Amino acid sequence: MRLLSYLVLPLAVVAAYLLFWPVPIEPQMWEPPPLPGPRHPYNEALRAVERIGEGQGVGPEGIAVDDQGRLYAGFIDGRVVRVNADGSAPTLLAETGGRPLGLGFAPDGSVLVADATHGLLQIGADGGLTTLADAADGVPFKLADDVDRAQGSDKAYFSDASSKYPLPDLMAEVFEHRPHGRLLEYDFGTRQTRVLLSDLYFANGVAVGPDEAYVLVTETTRYRVTRYWLKGERAGTSEVFIDNLPGFPDNISFNGSDRFWLALYAPRTSALDALLPRPYLRRVIFRLPHALHPKPKLHGWVLGLDLDGNVVADLQYAGDGAFGPVTSVEQAGDTLYLGSLSDTAIGRLPLSALTGAP
Repeated sequence: MRLLSYLVLPLAVVAAYLLFWPVPIEPQMWEPPPLPGPRHPYNEALRAVERIGEGQGVGPEGIAVDDQGRLYAGFIDGRVVRVNADGSAPTLLAETGGRPLGLGFAPDGSVLVADATHGLLQIGADGGLTTLADAADGVPFKLADDVDRAQGSDKAYFSDASSKYPLPDLMAEVFEHRPHGRLLEYDFGTRQTRVLLSDLYFANGVAVGPDEAYVLVTETTRYRVTRYWLKGERAGTSEVFIDNLPGFPDNISFNGSDRFWLALYAPRTSALDALLPRPYLRRVIFRLPHALHPKPKLHGWVLGLDLDGNVVADLQYAGDGAFGPVTSVEQAGDTLYLGSLSDTAIGRLPLSALTGAP
């Protein structure tokens, strides 16, 4: 009995902390659609991914490929590096002092960087950095995420995942699950930034579609991809391109012809989905030490989408040595290149290795 009395007070303190301690988040209730598992059976198509450029940096989250087939990656330490198609001959282009996430190219061929800390940047020939945009409509970017530009266009499209939480508070954004994200346009002619869409749920990957008729943006915590029309009768309107994805959509790219490649950071689970309609429970879990927060399993996953948003390729691997988490995928010729938020290499997968894959 004496031992029990000694335990009552500490347990009461812990319970009071978990139930009532103030937290900075204001979770929103959302009932997600049922998991689409049967439509996406597990396969091992990504087992053949090769690692290139091993050891040159950690976290090549967003990658880009230029007209010469060279690869560009931004690492967790702020470096932006160019390598050959086989991962050799690394060249340091710049150090942003932040976290470069998405990469693209300006009209003059220089490199664009969506930097989580500093906004939309441009790397000069001498390695100098120019800030193109760090706010829009008077609202600063807190987590610039991805950038894309159509060939020959004088406009770049980029995302700000959150106007409320910076990268160090990423999990607060996820737990709160409110629409703090935006899709933006930067005009190189006028040097003006324009908000195309607001109220997005963790606006992440960006891909310009055929003829620059529209741009796609992934909404990671809503399990969907949204299309914003740039031209035609529907210009200025938006719609869902694909919904109820089986995982958390990250970066997306267009192969210039007939396919979008979509990286899925991790699979959805029934346990994680069950938290979304329960804001109070999310507050309780958020109060736990970060080490005890739910963590997604390592599961490499890439989807190929046609121009109507239909899944035409489903590539996975969750076995030993899986490359991942996959956060970006770019097609160059007959090869897919994969980026990752935390891996120590760039992934390479010849499309010929996918013969017979789903």
